[in-house]
Amino acid sequence: MNDTAAASRRTKVLLSFAIVYLVWGSTYVVTKIGVDRLPPFLFAAVRFLIGGALLWFVARLIARRRGLPWMPAISRDEWRVLMIVGFFSVFVSNGAAVWGLQYIPSNLAALLNVTSSFWIPILGMFGARAHGISPRVAVGLVTGFAGTLLIVWPGSETAASALAWPTLVVLIGCFGWSLGTIYIRNSSTSLDLMTFTALQMLCGGVFLLVPAGLAGEVTQWTWDAGGLWALAYMTIVSSCITYTAYAWLSVNVSPSQLSTYAFVNPAIALLLGWWVLEEGLGPLQLLGTVVILGGTLLVNWPRTPAANANRLNNAEREAPPAA
Repeated sequence: MNDTAAASRRTKVLLSFAIVYLVWGSTYVVTKIGVDRLPPFLFAAVRFLIGGALLWFVARLIARRRGLPWMPAISRDEWRVLMIVGFFSVFVSNGAAVWGLQYIPSNLAALLNVTSSFWIPILGMFGARAHGISPRVAVGLVTGFAGTLLIVWPGSETAASALAWPTLVVLIGCFGWSLGTIYIRNSSTSLDLMTFTALQMLCGGVFLLVPAGLAGEVTQWTWDAGGLWALAYMTIVSSCITYTAYAWLSVNVSPSQLSTYAFVNPAIALLLGWWVLEEGLGPLQLLGTVVILGGTLLVNWPRTPAANANRLNNAEREAPPAA
């Protein structure tokens, strides 16, 4: 890889991380507003169905400009991959989040998502693109976990609001997200990244219609302005833009680096929950946020030039055609 290509790739990595960190850090507050005003499963289903349709349309317009057919050929194996990813990364993960956010504050839900940062590197040690954990990365992960303990320490304002079942459901959703992430990393597809992301969102949105229908949420839908604004933000900014950035990162950086979003997002969500929704924020939460950022720095600390070049070349060789 020449210097120009390496610089371009670093720019893409930094921009993608910035989008994932900032946008998904804000989505906990926005989702909390949405599920307080609209039926939760239907809110999530509509978000992913509309977001997936928009992303599909844009992807096909780009394909047409490149002289590619409007309808790509999708094999049975690729549909299986799309459905599995949609099930874990959308249905399990987001379904658990919207249900849990009815009962727990947004900042606590965000902090629970830190557990993804431990599952992703651990699960990433297995599969076709297995990636080991270095001692420095291990220290960074432990540091991030220590920051999380400070934030949810017994007696803190966020921890005091926790309810057992919603907390457990959100944690299950985090594990489902981690499984979906590693499954994407170890899968190959002939689809371009945007088309793949759109179809996995559509699959997940269809899955989410099931609990929405069983709960009778169609008759509970209202045209609340605040809920609709939250839905628009989650559909366009979070689903279309940020899911694409995350999917690109999932095949272009190591699982340990990818997992750092789960450290940074809660720190942003904690501040926004305190500022927008007036959720609790005390000295331990502030200290824990700083420690979490320190763990992220350790995981992402620049490697030596030679090691970094080797990692970039390996990432290029290992990335599936969709990347």
